[in-house]
Amino acid sequence: MSHFSFAFGVGTQSSQGEWLEVFYPQPVLNPSDSLVKAVAGVLGNGVITGNHAAVINAQQASQICEAMRAIDHEGQAKWLRQAADAGQPMVITLLEHDTAPTSTPEVYLKLQLLSDGQIQPHGQDLTGIFGLLPNVAWTNEGPIAVEDLTQRQMDARLRGAWLHVNAVDKFPRMVDYKVPAGVRIGDASRVRLGAHLAAGTTVMHEGFVNFNAGTAGNSMIEGRISAGVVVGKNSDLGGGCSTMGTLSGGGKEIIAVGEDSLIGANAGIGIALGNRCIVEAGLYITAGTKITVLDANNQEVGTTKGVTLSGKDDLLFRRNSQTGRVEVKPNGTAVILNDALHSHN
Repeated sequence: MSHFSFAFGVGTQSSQGEWLEVFYPQPVLNPSDSLVKAVAGVLGNGVITGNHAAVINAQQASQICEAMRAIDHEGQAKWLRQAADAGQPMVITLLEHDTAPTSTPEVYLKLQLLSDGQIQPHGQDLTGIFGLLPNVAWTNEGPIAVEDLTQRQMDARLRGAWLHVNAVDKFPRMVDYKVPAGVRIGDASRVRLGAHLAAGTTVMHEGFVNFNAGTAGNSMIEGRISAGVVVGKNSDLGGGCSTMGTLSGGGKEIIAVGEDSLIGANAGIGIALGNRCIVEAGLYITAGTKITVLDANNQEVGTTKGVTLSGKDDLLFRRNSQTGRVEVKPNGTAVILNDALHSHN
């Protein structure tokens, strides 16, 4: 009996009973057979086969809580008991296989597995998630369905309060669900749930990290990590720089940044960048960019397109300040990051 993932969650529903979001305090990848059986003993063996997001009531939560305690899952039992006592909407999500999600609770579980660091970007099936994520008003009073917003705003004013709408989006802020160990984030609104941030990552105030994307180690992020992009350890994204996401151009090309690399301020890439590479400030390299190839002595040896250099190591991309042409040459200088910048003590 092998399952992909399990989690107990507490969430928010619209006035129509539709899930807006779900918070899973302790998602589990590859749950034990004993944990799956404990849940099935209360909800029925039907939850064992296939993928399920089952709404549970306080009585079921209490029964599952006792079953978990019997198998030494005290942590999960604690969350269950607290939510049951508070009377909040609760869901048990049990996924037998890593297949395309079919419900909002399933999507939130998969996004939280990413931000929890249990799954790497591109490590699970996220097909069709946009159609399963409702557009939500994220406010100082929590998530609110857009159709319920006017009434909630009026209710707040009638009690002498003010409802602040911070965003209207399908994705919430990551930090409202998970704060990974050993990271710094200057502006929490610029890191979406489903981002994967490795320890040693610093996201400065103008940095941005999308879902199913992130870092693999020490990184200084002052630019944009678009959906699907992974930045290797000891690499820097300079202020205002950009990485073209896998959603661009049909979503087939995976853009990545290797280790010990640098994308300069206001530069960008539409190709994968290998290890120990530099892209000069202000230069944007795409698959179709015509590039003059130079040897180590700055002698021209030919021309090529950006796509042919995708993923290649030890390259320096620059624009010739006299001719304006884009050039590439062997990079003899590895990028060395300042350790002090990545200290999160």
